[in-house]
Amino acid sequence: MRRLILLFACVAPVVFLCLVWRAPWTSLGILALSHALLLYPTLRPSSQWLGPVITRFETSRRELWLTIDDGPTDDTPALLDILRSRGVRATFFLKGSLASLNEHLVRSIVDGGHTVGNHSQTHPSGSFWCLPRHRILREIDDCNRTLASIVGAPPALFRAPVGMKNPFVHPALSHSAMHLVGWSVRAYDAVNSDVDAIVRSVEKQLAPGAVVVLHQGRTWSLRAIDGVIAAAQSAGYDFIVPDASRLKTNR
Repeated sequence: MRRLILLFACVAPVVFLCLVWRAPWTSLGILALSHALLLYPTLRPSSQWLGPVITRFETSRRELWLTIDDGPTDDTPALLDILRSRGVRATFFLKGSLASLNEHLVRSIVDGGHTVGNHSQTHPSGSFWCLPRHRILREIDDCNRTLASIVGAPPALFRAPVGMKNPFVHPALSHSAMHLVGWSVRAYDAVNSDVDAIVRSVEKQLAPGAVVVLHQGRTWSLRAIDGVIAAAQSAGYDFIVPDASRLKTNR
């Protein structure tokens, strides 16, 4: 229903524009507003307008869910060592194209007690938000098949590249009985190389049940992840992978 409302919001102004062609600037303004209503839930990762997005989990304790995007990469073994030494479990949202080239790294993640999620097959970060239905399906299904061939079962969780989605994403996920995972804590560590700034930013956002997103594969990733974990644990937080029944949207 929500998607139908958004579709109407985009189509109705076009009809209105045709009917009131004598007031083109007013019509164009309404048209621009209607498209902004569609772009907002598309470009804002935590928006629930197009469907549910998991951004937290239920807990009565000081617990966090660490999610790590963009692997598996060459730093995976060292990252697993950090997680093991600090007693942390995490969920790795993996790119299918990288997983197919590094099956041993995917297995080492699972063997380390962590879980894996779908981060699309090719991670088209600049265009995923505007891909047509068949391309969205292909990105999700191809990654599912890749990960299933390595670990024995497809993942139940999906994170869109850069967190962006469009009206085709939730129907595609429903087709595979999957859930869209966003976050409630981020520090833009995919592009920000200032480790101290990353740690300070995450510290300010921490709260019980928060979903923390960090990235691997950058030259600063290991230091950033280790710094965030150390700061959170010093503040009394534990990192867990919550059961599906505890996952919540921000409604």
